[in-house]
Amino acid sequence: MHIRNSATALLGYSFGLIPVPLCAGLLLWVAGCARPQSVDRATLLARAVTLTPADPRLADLYQHACRACHVVATSGAPLTGDRDAWQVRLNKGMPVLVVSAIAGLNGMPAGGQCVRCTADDYQLLIRFMAGEGQ
Repeated sequence: MHIRNSATALLGYSFGLIPVPLCAGLLLWVAGCARPQSVDRATLLARAVTLTPADPRLADLYQHACRACHVVATSGAPLTGDRDAWQVRLNKGMPVLVVSAIAGLNGMPAGGQCVRCTADDYQLLIRFMAGEGQ
């Protein structure tokens, strides 16, 4: 089975007949180039509440500070594991994110209420929450 190529009318010359399986294959290939759909918010939230750093010390810091906001959809904080939300922030550079965590930003209190966190801890926690290595 073949379909007529509509390029004949547009370009003034004929490409002949194009087999339907070739057209279907091209459509699937083009569709595969599209940006993947983002995960819906409910799925992100359900996943965020289950995530914990593998390192016990980092997990303790996360549980006592970061988790309070980064698993609450209405907090304004990017959810743990929401790579799209974190990528926007990561594009600013890690040093900027660490300074923002230490100084506080928008609704985030200074230090994210983590009195035991070092600059290195903030970097590791940010990488974890951004979904790096997950």
